[in-house]
Amino acid sequence: MIKKMTNRPKDIIPEKQILKIIMIIRGKKVILDFDLAELYGVETRRLNEQVRRNIEKFPEDFMFQLSR
Repeated sequence: MIKKMTNRPKDIIPEKQILKIIMIIRGKKVILDFDLAELYGVETRRLNEQVRRNIEKFPEDFMFQLSR
């Protein structure tokens, strides 16, 4: 007997919840770090730390800092 495997995440975040946190800043669609960290259930500083440590795994425009 072949067992069918599924790769479904335990908790699926509703699309509406994600769409509510997407903002347009300087003509780009963005999600702020604290909103993204909340989606993943981690602290904001940990999310930023992991991105910095693994920057080669992310697209060049994945993260940026706003200036005046």
